Amino acid sequence: MADYAPFPLIDLAGSPRDRGRTHGKAAADRLRRGAKMYAESLLASGVDWKELERRAEAMVPAIERFDPAHVEEMRGIADGAGEPLAAVMLMNARTEMVAAARRQTAAQHLPDGCTAALALPEASADGVLLHGQNWDWRAECAETGVVLRIRRDDGPDILTFTEAGGLARSGLNSAGIGLTANALECDRDYQRGAGVPLPFIRRKVLEAAHLAQAVQTIVATPKPGSNHMAVSHATADGAVDGAAEAFGFECAPDETFWLAPERGLYVHANHWIAPSARARVKDTGLAETPDSIYRDKRVREQLSAKLVPGRGKLTLDDLRTAFFDSWGTPFSVCRPPRMNTRGVLTATTAMILMRPGEGHLEACPMPAFNRQFTTYTLTPDRTAQKQAAE
Repeated sequence: MADYAPFPLIDLAGSPRDRGRTHGKAAADRLRRGAKMYAESLLASGVDWKELERRAEAMVPAIERFDPAHVEEMRGIADGAGEPLAAVMLMNARTEMVAAARRQTAAQHLPDGCTAALALPEASADGVLLHGQNWDWRAECAETGVVLRIRRDDGPDILTFTEAGGLARSGLNSAGIGLTANALECDRDYQRGAGVPLPFIRRKVLEAAHLAQAVQTIVATPKPGSNHMAVSHATADGAVDGAAEAFGFECAPDETFWLAPERGLYVHANHWIAPSARARVKDTGLAETPDSIYRDKRVREQLSAKLVPGRGKLTLDDLRTAFFDSWGTPFSVCRPPRMNTRGVLTATTAMILMRPGEGHLEACPMPAFNRQFTTYTLTPDRTAQKQAAE
């Protein structure tokens, strides 16, 4: 097995601008590498740096209306890294910016993959909610990812895995909210030219103290493109017999379809599952991620086997084992690096495993070649979790 450096942990505190400066200074090299990678993708679609800056600036008003603190934090990241705001905006809106450029040139959009799973306390061996995913994206991002531990004065603290310069991707907060996200595509994507880029929505979900607030953010916020988000909330004090809820949200730009776990188990890859969604939208992503249909099935079947009477219940190691599944490689749940149809090297860039109610997050870069997990922790706010359960 190859050795990959753990994702660095960056502690952030203070005002949004202060948090951003700390983030930018600590992750400057990783941010520059990521921004260069995405800027090259835009250039291949005819968008040079000057045009990129114009498009980034045009996004600022919509994000300020959504949450001005997010813009302040991005400006701080830019200050700390010594990079222009456009570079930080690119790290937070690369999907939207690249997709828009490719639509104009009739080029094909490349979605990021992911296979996500969660188990409610009723399905877990020790009564604790479990939540995790494989993140399938560009292989280079194994060296641009970071983990942010964000101390906040105006809401729950946050522990999130993201790309350097990003505000959030997947993670948990001190109130017991957990979040993972994976790509979907449909025929409505990037048609209206409006909406909030997905990383800001994810960050707002992780800022929520209650599941209802997280759901409202997902359902009420217009989005440029489709996405799936799995949101969990562990609300009990202690590790045994915890109370929790979780749902999946398949989001088109203008409509959201929700799904609930079955027998305490929820699995989602990169195709639309909800019957109402499949009746209303055209899935345009399976041509790029055809393996999604069996990645979902294989993880679901492996985890469901433990829920048969007499076979026990699920642990975080069961999620780990399912996410390491290599059947069909390189088109597998755990993907080694391979070139896609456009010559981009993609892989399962990271595996993320969480016990959100305990503030426990494990991350492994490039899991097809590496089995070394690093544990990151956040002190749970038991008072907030109890209040949410009452």
